[in-house]
Amino acid sequence: MAINQGAQPAASDTERKSTPAAAWRWIISQPLTVSNERAMSNKVGDKEDDKVRLDKWLWAARFYKTRALAKAAIEGGKVHCRGERCKPGKEPRIGDELLIRVGFDERSVVIQALCAVRRGAPEAQALYRETAESIARREQAAAQRKAGALGVQTDGRPSKKQRRQIHRFHDGQD
Repeated sequence: MAINQGAQPAASDTERKSTPAAAWRWIISQPLTVSNERAMSNKVGDKEDDKVRLDKWLWAARFYKTRALAKAAIEGGKVHCRGERCKPGKEPRIGDELLIRVGFDERSVVIQALCAVRRGAPEAQALYRETAESIARREQAAAQRKAGALGVQTDGRPSKKQRRQIHRFHDGQD
């Protein structure tokens, strides 16, 4: 009777799932397929990313939290490509200049790489370069907002005496 020492018996599904260590050994033992290689690719600007929608790029570059918000901003005229309004399906190219408004901030950025996958913030910042004029404008606007130059400045709520004076003033104008 010959014993086959090199071959391992086929593991059943229950044996594979019995312990996490066994499950990982089984996963690692599987050969890489084309879809697995593509999923494990970490390169920015792969061939698959050459054609990416503008809303997806804005989402991947972390300007907007969701693709739906990015699409709504583009449709609302908050994003301009080369000085013109654009559609969410537009395919941005490397070197395009985008004007992006998010809240109070208005950024002018130049696309440096394309990516359709949302990654960490450092990798997302490598996708674009903000212009020096844009940085200066944003810092100036932030300083004005902080100083309160854009809103009405008050000393707080009016006192009871001031409220009476306001009511008299309004009643006297009628």
